[in-house]
Amino acid sequence: MPAPRIRERGRAKKGTMKRLVKILFKRYPGQLTVAALCIVFNAFCNLTSSIFVGLVTGVLSSAIQTHTNPFDINAKLSAAVMGGSFNITTNATILLIIMASIYAVGVFCSWWWTRTMAIVTQNYMNDFRKAMFNHMQDLPIKYFDTHAHGAIMSLYTNDVDTIRQFISQSLPETLRTFLSITFSFVMMLINSIWMSLVVIFCSVLMVLNTRIIGGSSAKYFIKQQKQVATVEGNIEESIKGLKVIKVFSHEDESIKEFDVINEKLNEYATRANINGNITMPINNNIGNLMYVLTAVMGCMILIIPGFNNVTLNGVHELNSGNIEAFYSMILSFLMLCRMFSNNIGQFSQQITFIVMGMAGASRCFDLIDEQEEKDDGYVTLVHCKHDEQGNIIETEERTRDYAWKYLHKDGKLEYRDLKGDILLDQVDFSYDGNKLVLQDISVYAKPGQSIALVGATGAGKTTITNLINRFYPLADGKVRYDGININKIKKEDLRRSLGIVLQDVNLFRGTVMENIRYGRLDATDEECIEAAKIANAHDFIMRLPEGYNTRLVGDGLNLSQGQRQLLSIARAAVADAPVLILDEATSSIDTRTEKLVQDGMDKLMEGRTVFVIAHRLSTIQNCNAIMVMDHGHIIERGTHEQLIAQKGVYYQLYTGAFELE
Repeated sequence: MPAPRIRERGRAKKGTMKRLVKILFKRYPGQLTVAALCIVFNAFCNLTSSIFVGLVTGVLSSAIQTHTNPFDINAKLSAAVMGGSFNITTNATILLIIMASIYAVGVFCSWWWTRTMAIVTQNYMNDFRKAMFNHMQDLPIKYFDTHAHGAIMSLYTNDVDTIRQFISQSLPETLRTFLSITFSFVMMLINSIWMSLVVIFCSVLMVLNTRIIGGSSAKYFIKQQKQVATVEGNIEESIKGLKVIKVFSHEDESIKEFDVINEKLNEYATRANINGNITMPINNNIGNLMYVLTAVMGCMILIIPGFNNVTLNGVHELNSGNIEAFYSMILSFLMLCRMFSNNIGQFSQQITFIVMGMAGASRCFDLIDEQEEKDDGYVTLVHCKHDEQGNIIETEERTRDYAWKYLHKDGKLEYRDLKGDILLDQVDFSYDGNKLVLQDISVYAKPGQSIALVGATGAGKTTITNLINRFYPLADGKVRYDGININKIKKEDLRRSLGIVLQDVNLFRGTVMENIRYGRLDATDEECIEAAKIANAHDFIMRLPEGYNTRLVGDGLNLSQGQRQLLSIARAAVADAPVLILDEATSSIDTRTEKLVQDGMDKLMEGRTVFVIAHRLSTIQNCNAIMVMDHGHIIERGTHEQLIAQKGVYYQLYTGAFELE
């Protein structure tokens, strides 16, 4: 069954937001609770500040009419001492101090939750990337065969960044705007139902605008996000194959291909930003209309008979005695109205980022939810010694002797010497579950023997070595290692017993010494140098600017192809595995270097079971057995002399050319 693709549809998987928020609160409950409380206080402070503006305005208006000083605290205090009534809420100075205090609390809360969310977000993203990368290491090879590497890379860059934006900005901002909208609307209803009806009408227009235009924006932002992954994949492919592009003078074709996908990205990005950029201005203008209509409604309440008997902030009838209270109310209402419309606009802007964040999170969760490579093995590989009677004794000390630690179902513990006896018994295999790539393959390699696999590209040679490594499950048949079904052997231990040298060499950032030591991380410098000597790599390493401490760049681009291959062989040598797989290890090496490599290979192969995949038939003449493959079948087998005597396919290949095409 083919592996599922990375999610390409714009819509996020159901439950993604709930899962993301649940993980957040599980890991950072204290910080998020404090941040949420700060957001609540901030929204409340913004609301009360507008109310206090109305109160201060009323006090000032009353003071102007009575020709008194609203800031004269002493006069108020004297009146209170002499027995007069003193209402602290009617003193403008006290009200201004309270307003300043409220603003200060709001600023502090805003600073604190912003700071807290920044810390929480970065810590969460650090853990999230680790979780993705750690899980990716446990995925089967098939996953990477069926997913574009550019799309996988995009998960760690674009999609993770949308999650960051959602957590640090959209999530708290959505909560803040929702609370502000709720608080302000409740206060407007308390002040005036008629004026609130105007707000409701304009709010419906804002919602429709957000849903129609903003929804279209979100759709195209997600398409843009997906297309960015395609562009990144194309760029990665072009950089990796730049030499090939230049050799065949395909620069123009490469540019045309890039232009096509880049134009599609430009189209999606343009539509997304056009719709996204006009959503908020339209909402802002609707908010301005709301502001004007609310003021008009206030005037109608003031001057039109029949409106004067409605309740306005506790005022049942407007007259010269309470007109200041009405002015105070209308000013507070207009400020609440402005805050309401601004928060509606902010909320509509966050919808796009929420949708993008959820789509990105859904794609990242698809990777995390991808089924790990199954490993039901229970047979492990251990170092061992032998006593005088030849019995196997497990030891923590590193020795060149290995044993399989086999715990049977009946509880009996058995140790078996690792000899390197490999048997493929009537193996069938298919990559897609339909077409068989290997059919009825039977190969056996006795300890110390070298087995060569020969055939045209696509014959199934590399597939056999992949099955020995348990990179893929068998369709039928069995593979046995020292008489043990390899499905019973833990994959890590199985692969630790196999040394591999591939045609495509992968070197990593670091020094030459570190790249050799990659074969066995606990190897000493002396062991790495000895491995380099076995691979005949020591001489050229010593001619490098800093010898073994020379740093490699760009997958070893400061080395020749032959030198890179020699380091790969040295890496296999330091691993000192009992079984060796050489997948066209000399195909990229010139004739002169091949002599050095062949000598090193002979040393490396000594005493080991070896599987050799080769195009150059001259390199496999001394193998114990040669298997000639064609379309997933073994059509000939025997030694070099036996196959030459048969005068079959191998004979034709050998006498016609020394390299398979």
